[in-house]
Amino acid sequence: MESFWGILADAMSLILAWDADLIEIIGLSLRVTVTAVAIACAIGLPVGAAVGSFAFPGRTAAAVILNSLMGLPPVVVGLIVYLMLSAAGPLGPLGLLYTPTAMIIAQTVLVTPIVAALTRQVVEDLHREYAEQFSSLQVGPLDRVLALLWDARYSLLTVALAGFGRAVAEVGAVIIVGGNINHVTRMMTTTIALETSKGNLQLALALGVVLLAMALVVNAGVMALRASAVRAAYV
Repeated sequence: MESFWGILADAMSLILAWDADLIEIIGLSLRVTVTAVAIACAIGLPVGAAVGSFAFPGRTAAAVILNSLMGLPPVVVGLIVYLMLSAAGPLGPLGLLYTPTAMIIAQTVLVTPIVAALTRQVVEDLHREYAEQFSSLQVGPLDRVLALLWDARYSLLTVALAGFGRAVAEVGAVIIVGGNINHVTRMMTTTIALETSKGNLQLALALGVVLLAMALVVNAGVMALRASAVRAAYV
């Protein structure tokens, strides 16, 4: 068996050569993940902000449900989405099973509770500071939510990052609904699992390196934005 350093050298060669299969897999993974996170944020941010800023009957129960849904088992989500999209399911006629759209749906279901629950906590903490001011100025419900979301925008970037990290590392749900079909639904994580089992460790490691690099770049970007916001606040 080839040594670790030899495999790493081959993996780096694939990355530096912009191997066609590698680029195709990375491109699909980013397209699916970014789309799913965008949809999850569009749903989760307002839901979390509403639960975090308004007092209503069942608010505690809603918070508990959101927190509980953060731990949804990916394979269960994959199974439910599979049943919904299968020929016998209510969405079967759409023909979405084993397509990138099916993977986007599965990732959105997984990420939305995470975004909503973390947003609720961020907004709830911030709302305590502004509650009296909102009351004195008679700020309406919609303006209140928008103001809190805007003021917490840098903290919410971290929330979106958490959702991105959860989605890009997903294996169980996407392989159930996507099928890991070559040139159609093959993602970075599913390819790593497949190629490792086949013994093609060079491609698997190359994709692993790319995943780590993506995490570093995204985290560095968020930290840079937060640092610039802090500097701007003191100017």
